[in-house]
Amino acid sequence: MAVQGRFKKAQNVSLILLTYQKIFMISMGDLMNKSYSLAALLMLVLAGSVPVAAHHSHATIDRNDVRVLRGTVTKYSWSMPHVFLKVEAPNPAGKIVEYSIEMNHPAAMTEAGWSRDSFKAGDVITWEGAHHKNKARAYSSMNWLEKDGVRVGKTSQMEGLITPSTNFTGLWDRAPNQPTYAPPKGWPLNARGQELVDNFSEDQNPVLTCGDPGPPKSMTLPYSHQISRLDENTLIIGRDLMEGQRVVYLDKREAMGPPSKLGHSIGWFEDGDLIVESSHFIADTWGGHTGIDSSDQKHLLERFSLSDDGLAINLTITLTDPVYLSQAVTFTHKWIKVADRDLVQTPCTEESAQLWIEAGF
Repeated sequence: MAVQGRFKKAQNVSLILLTYQKIFMISMGDLMNKSYSLAALLMLVLAGSVPVAAHHSHATIDRNDVRVLRGTVTKYSWSMPHVFLKVEAPNPAGKIVEYSIEMNHPAAMTEAGWSRDSFKAGDVITWEGAHHKNKARAYSSMNWLEKDGVRVGKTSQMEGLITPSTNFTGLWDRAPNQPTYAPPKGWPLNARGQELVDNFSEDQNPVLTCGDPGPPKSMTLPYSHQISRLDENTLIIGRDLMEGQRVVYLDKREAMGPPSKLGHSIGWFEDGDLIVESSHFIADTWGGHTGIDSSDQKHLLERFSLSDDGLAINLTITLTDPVYLSQAVTFTHKWIKVADRDLVQTPCTEESAQLWIEAGF
């Protein structure tokens, strides 16, 4: 049974809230699970104009200095890790400077109604955003943006058709309240693993050099995952903005080809759950979890449990890696069903990664 979701918002709800929180999809899934009342949903929608603390929220942005600016696009980069615009516009002194406007990653911007063709050099735009705390720096966040007098993106409503899954297939997002932006606490680290955690810094994030960790870290990122069936013996686990895809062999064939970040996976069904066992990895920065690298000795055992209503997958992941862990560790994660669409794939650029660093997250 398909569930049609349509939630209207006040006109001043920020595009950043749409792209970062995906609040409407989350609310719809919770509504199916009857954990939110309609009144609670309305409160969430109306709260959209309130700034939301999220991963990489702009720590250097002055939320009390919100400006409306107009200028000419000089560059539009649809790339990882984040989409950005370069715009020539007058600063408060009247001097024409080049502003940097940073958004979310391409997949989230796609869900917000943007595309790689939304802008071109020479477009005249107007946008509202909070300015950088360093007033000498031409850097801005974005609450809304207009081109030719028309608001860009889904600023008034977000629609989606969520179809419950009966066999694990479909598109899945990370469920809310699962921050994975610091090393996990309580893991059985050995001396080498503990040294990594003791010296953890967000500046070590591999995405800053266009790196892309494999599982289990990749399974916890805030990007959409897609499970599909290639044939009766093969499952595919893809993800927005991930190089390659995980292939799960249900006939349990042996590994072929060289080791990789994604490893070699075999799978089977047990009491209605999907079990995936993976090995044949290479060393991987943050391949274990945030701040914890993984080695070529990494071994994964994942259990995917589909909820009765087909709108959630509960993952139980057991990671073994003697190079960084003194013993195996088991942790849990949850995905929620979202409206199906094609995965978004776009390359990472060093320029976009550098802007991400300069934003002062």
